[in-house]
Amino acid sequence: MYQIKNYSKNQQRFITVSHTAEKVFAKISLDQGASLQELSFGKTQVIKKQPNFEYKDSYASSILFPFCSRIENGAYEFEGKKEVFHCNESGEKNALHGLIYNKKFDLISQNISDNFVSITLGYFEKIGQKGFPYKYDFYVTYTFSENGLALQIIVKNEDESSFPFTLGWHPYFLSDDLPNSFFQFESHQKVVFNEQLIAKEVTDLQTKSPFSIDNHQFDDCFILNTPITVFKTPTYDLTLNSNSKEHFLQIYTPKGLPIVAIEPMTGISNSFNNQIGLQVLAPAKIYSITWNLSINQKNESL
Repeated sequence: MYQIKNYSKNQQRFITVSHTAEKVFAKISLDQGASLQELSFGKTQVIKKQPNFEYKDSYASSILFPFCSRIENGAYEFEGKKEVFHCNESGEKNALHGLIYNKKFDLISQNISDNFVSITLGYFEKIGQKGFPYKYDFYVTYTFSENGLALQIIVKNEDESSFPFTLGWHPYFLSDDLPNSFFQFESHQKVVFNEQLIAKEVTDLQTKSPFSIDNHQFDDCFILNTPITVFKTPTYDLTLNSNSKEHFLQIYTPKGLPIVAIEPMTGISNSFNNQIGLQVLAPAKIYSITWNLSINQKNESL
């Protein structure tokens, strides 16, 4: 039987989802952009908050909207009008990870059954923000089962004007042996960044699948041929899939931590300027995307 619990701690609101047989446990922060802070299946921890790696620095499991990664100097032009986002990256160089990651969400609905539990959270932008003067409704639905989760995002344009956007998700996945964990995906193109991680160009490449993390320090973006990414660890295999038409994958390994960010995105760094993956949502129109994550546990006793 699944359970949903709402509680507050240190003036922050959280929701936990659990199973009475301990098949699933999840913790979501309502006040940090509906981010998924903990996730376990049985005794296998998949997402776990890391010491000395605060949300303001990690953006762990943040949902990225209206843009992914960075906008150079926060500046762009859309339909003849120039806009500038607040530059929130360290050193105020660029705009980073959109506008949703620190917003306060509210519980809209919940659904509990024998086989799954689903919660829908909402944020409603009524006046617009610096650099993005548009009104919109933003819904996040998490659906958990004993074998994985589905994360659905729905955006509705409530403004009188169209707006540009990309979407992404920024989860960090745990491995008890990161150097001996592997990636498997199909890609023939990679994004090249400058020193500020602003996209410069797209180059051709051939990926050897699967390939190990080993001791390589990743901060790379790949253009995928298919929507499927597999992450293999000694204790579990993870498969990440998407129903979107655009498939970009950012991989980042923070130094000295047993985690890797595997970030599915619909656009790349500086997309508001280079147009790669950029979409436009017309007034009253809705955009929806679902990321499906499935888990295969290798040893339940670990």
